[in-house]
Amino acid sequence: MSIAELRLLPNSEKLKIIETLWADLSADEASFESPAWHAEELRKTEEDLKAGRVTAVDWDEAKKALRKRFE
Repeated sequence: MSIAELRLLPNSEKLKIIETLWADLSADEASFESPAWHAEELRKTEEDLKAGRVTAVDWDEAKKALRKRFE
């Protein structure tokens, strides 16, 4: 599928493709090395969460909200 074909799809279909790709890519975590900046960003997020500057959202609920937003 070309990028031109992808652009023609509705956002809901694009999100389904992204989820499918991510599930496939993340199935073998050992084959990926996190970039150096990632650990620092995770540390900052954890710090923000502990300080109450951000709140956690259930992943399934977040996906539903995103789908609704982009459909």
